[in-house]
Amino acid sequence: MSDVNTSTPIELEITEPRRISEQAAAALVIAGALVAVADRRVSPVERDEVIRFIRERDLAPHIGDERLFAMFDELAERLEEPDFANVVTNTLRPVSDLPLSSHLIELSERVAAADEDVHPHEVQAIKLLRLLTLVLPRAKPVGPAAVNVVTKE
Repeated sequence: MSDVNTSTPIELEITEPRRISEQAAAALVIAGALVAVADRRVSPVERDEVIRFIRERDLAPHIGDERLFAMFDELAERLEEPDFANVVTNTLRPVSDLPLSSHLIELSERVAAADEDVHPHEVQAIKLLRLLTLVLPRAKPVGPAAVNVVTKE
């Protein structure tokens, strides 16, 4: 099960490079998954486009394709639940200080076009992502004392 679903908010804060990579990958995947589920039918080509985009730009080099596919499937499923907005914001917030905004938007646009049918709900999902990348509260810096607390699991 993904840390995104089971972690408390303090554990979602960026604490170490490996965790940053995982959180950045989750943010990218959630952007693609949000657009993919917007039209109520997730096409395999949309999921493949998310992974291809991440690989082409070397945005998550330490995370394997199988993990990315599983992350996509898990997050896409979570986006069909009533609390989907919380899932999106909780996934994006920890990496809000990273320069991912342009990647998130470009990825979402590529996913929308991947099945050669840009649905109006996909356009709305892209607009939502644009808005979120502008207004999300920034991740709180974590000091050495907080890192020790978080990593003691």
